[in-house]
Amino acid sequence: MNQRYCPRHVFRMTKNCYMFSSFSLLKKLDWLIISAIFILTITSILMVYSTTHQNSDWHMAQKQLLFYAIGFLVMIGLSLVDYRIFREHSWILITFYFIAIATLIGLLFFGTTIRGSRSWYNLGFFNFEPIELIKLVMVFILAKYFSSRHIEMYRVRHILISGLYLAIPVTLALKQPDFGSVIILGFIWLGIMIISGIKWRHFATLGIAGIGGGVLAWFFLFKDYQKARLLSFLDPYKDPLGAGYNIIQSKIAIGNGGLWGRGLAQGPQTQLGFLPEAHNDFIFAALSEEWGLIGAIILLSIFAFLFWRILKVCLQSQNNFARLFALGYLLLIFIQVAINISTNLGLLPITGIVLPFISYGGSNLLINFIGLGILQSIIIRQKLGYRNEELNIE
Repeated sequence: MNQRYCPRHVFRMTKNCYMFSSFSLLKKLDWLIISAIFILTITSILMVYSTTHQNSDWHMAQKQLLFYAIGFLVMIGLSLVDYRIFREHSWILITFYFIAIATLIGLLFFGTTIRGSRSWYNLGFFNFEPIELIKLVMVFILAKYFSSRHIEMYRVRHILISGLYLAIPVTLALKQPDFGSVIILGFIWLGIMIISGIKWRHFATLGIAGIGGGVLAWFFLFKDYQKARLLSFLDPYKDPLGAGYNIIQSKIAIGNGGLWGRGLAQGPQTQLGFLPEAHNDFIFAALSEEWGLIGAIILLSIFAFLFWRILKVCLQSQNNFARLFALGYLLLIFIQVAINISTNLGLLPITGIVLPFISYGGSNLLINFIGLGILQSIIIRQKLGYRNEELNIE
């Protein structure tokens, strides 16, 4: 049976392409990933309710539930689409890239400022954060670019060209400013290049350049309040009512939880309003206070299980594009989890990075579900036995 991909006939049967019913495709989804996401969904709804019920009753929890419902539908819908249309038609990815860039540029004129960053569009029902879109788009772009150039990674020009794709959104993110997203974009770029086979001397050069850029940013780009925020995690008690306040309250909340926690909606730091952004940036601290160390460990275990399943997709992928996309998506989720939890523990400066699939908000959640949809599409095609006709990276 010839199972080559036919770009002009994605959804109908031809001599070389066979249509599978939607039901048969859905049976091939990775239901273990979906189960993990469902557990995270329940956790998120409970914690959003716990951290907001005094001010909004069920309103914000209901909105979060709606975001999840939309997200699951989007994931299922995209899983039925053959992901190879993105590999075969570069113009689709380029179009999404420029749309995402346009939304970032639009923030300069129409953006809403929240917590000191001009990063959102106020759409009435919710605030849309376009930087979340560009993160996933960059995973697509970099996966596509390096999937056909892995044997030429010794050429510096591929690092420079891919860097140009990255430079535009990074520059616009710095204008907001959103340094946390800049860090995430940088790690995704580096991670995909490493897997693609970048020379270590080139990697070392990039590392030195990154350190130099950080030093220049510290002296010429960062404002005083941003420097204070970055330094506060080293000694938060130096300014306990200012730059160090959030970290101090977060650590107190985590300590309050003990082994078993204070109970849902019973955490004093969270319920009395001492813990800032308890439904968003510091939701891990709120969960640790109310569910204790046991609850935090269970949450981390679910994330670890999710990472393992995504990594398995990456390792079993049968073409470069699928492998690099799965890796990029894994990095996207893992880096956010690592930064958010480290921030809550006072191990890293506060960057405004939310906890994926847990923190309140529609932008990050829906973009993550879009990525999951493409990942499920890859899984389905793996189970159908499709092979890459062009590249061989084994």
